[in-house]
Amino acid sequence: MSNDTVIGAITTYDGTEHPYLRGYPVRIVAILHNGNAEPDADGEIPGYEHLDNDSDIARYGGVTANDRVEVAPWIEKEGRFSWVTSDPRAVDLATFARLREGR
Repeated sequence: MSNDTVIGAITTYDGTEHPYLRGYPVRIVAILHNGNAEPDADGEIPGYEHLDNDSDIARYGGVTANDRVEVAPWIEKEGRFSWVTSDPRAVDLATFARLREGR
């Protein structure tokens, strides 16, 4: 995956938070920028943005360890990606392993 192509990229989920996704291919649908941040007193997440195109992701500085990623898992028996999505942490996707290591 090139550094400027995120949306639509296919990767593998390596985390434990969503055990049903572990080891499965997933397609990136959107970046939930600042999705790991704690809500403030009003319940709002400061700096949270739903980014569904690569130019917005670049404008926000790329994918960070504080982001979540909306992904669609591959359904083998149907030969397609699911229309149901999940939101794992960016660091739990193989594509973003460098974030886990702080690079």
